[in-house]
Amino acid sequence: MALIDFFKKIEPDKEKSPLLHTAYDAFFTFAFTPNTVTPDGGTHIKDGMDLKRTMFYVVIALQLCFLFGTYNIGHQHFLALGVHESFLAGFHLKLAYGLVKLLPIFIVANVVGLGIEFWYASNRGHGVEEGFLVSGALIPLIMPPDVPLIWLAFSVAFAVILGKEAFGGTGMNVWNIALLSRVFIFFAYPTTISGDEVWVAGLTSTEAGAAVDYTWWQTGFFNGIFEAFGWSTFDPGLTVADGYTGATPLALAANGIPGTDLVGWEAVTSVYSESQMWWGTIPGSIGETCKPFIIVGAILLILTKIASWRIMLSMVIGAALAGMGMNALGLTPFMEVPWQYHFYMGSFFFAMAFMATDPVTASGTLTGKWIYGFFIGVIGMIIRVLNPAYPEGWMLAILLLNTFSATIDNYVLKANIKKRLQRA
Repeated sequence: MALIDFFKKIEPDKEKSPLLHTAYDAFFTFAFTPNTVTPDGGTHIKDGMDLKRTMFYVVIALQLCFLFGTYNIGHQHFLALGVHESFLAGFHLKLAYGLVKLLPIFIVANVVGLGIEFWYASNRGHGVEEGFLVSGALIPLIMPPDVPLIWLAFSVAFAVILGKEAFGGTGMNVWNIALLSRVFIFFAYPTTISGDEVWVAGLTSTEAGAAVDYTWWQTGFFNGIFEAFGWSTFDPGLTVADGYTGATPLALAANGIPGTDLVGWEAVTSVYSESQMWWGTIPGSIGETCKPFIIVGAILLILTKIASWRIMLSMVIGAALAGMGMNALGLTPFMEVPWQYHFYMGSFFFAMAFMATDPVTASGTLTGKWIYGFFIGVIGMIIRVLNPAYPEGWMLAILLLNTFSATIDNYVLKANIKKRLQRA
């Protein structure tokens, strides 16, 4: 018996068990593509590339970010303790620690988000929409590694219910769902999310001498395995090293180093090298730090025509021009940071590749894409440099332009209609 026959045999009754049937339908349509095409005389599109498989390409493009982000969680943790400071030193410890921190974030985000989607789908009597497949992959990558799971659960529920289901589900939302989840965390807990401690996991504090915060997974489960192989183990007696700072490059550029005269770019480079910022061995949100891996994902999305290169390129142009303008003004140390190094610090590339290009919330016209991406770059740079409370900007800039993307398209279409009428 073919596998598809087995799946059809166990299909729950839609009337008696709507929620169970919704769950079944979601997994069935993920496993199997439609076995029929549009007959001759219909549309010209006869492709098995449905929405599920389109979304899955985005998830594939994120995998290098997941791998590096997992390892960097552990790397930053041990840097704070002053041990295994070389990037590949203590490889097994760093990878294990990263998995212990990332997996719960991934599981909570997807269980909460998909649970809400399944409930809404069963009540509406239709199949599960696939939009959260990407949101569930993006949300863990844009969160700090030490984010409390209860905060995460609330933020995902807020984003899915009020940002998506209230508008009618996948394809109807005005704002990017992953960014709504992140912005909920930021505005609900601004003092914590803007501090230094949330960016490095497993520490009771970033102050020198502070203890580590290990659980049974480190001291029991993994230590038992590592001891059996004669490898180094997690040491609960370690403390934060003297002189350590958990500040991100953006925080250093904005605030300088307390107790010194170092400000702006000098403060950044006194702690992090350009190479560290480019390759991503710095504190930050889980998936945003490694620029080469993000660029690889962006290229994959461009080659598969899932993401718009126009939005990406115009966003780079907008950010570069805004950065040059601030360099020319030079009113503050942060404004004097060389414009090209703004691409090294923070989440610009991740926002450009995976957030701004969301086909649902971005502008749809070709001219609109150029305008949309350009203003994200300009406004994001302004928020990053001039907002004293939040030295970043792309999250807020993208959500703002999400709001106006339909307006941009409307004016572009009106302009095109006017030009055609004049030619006629």
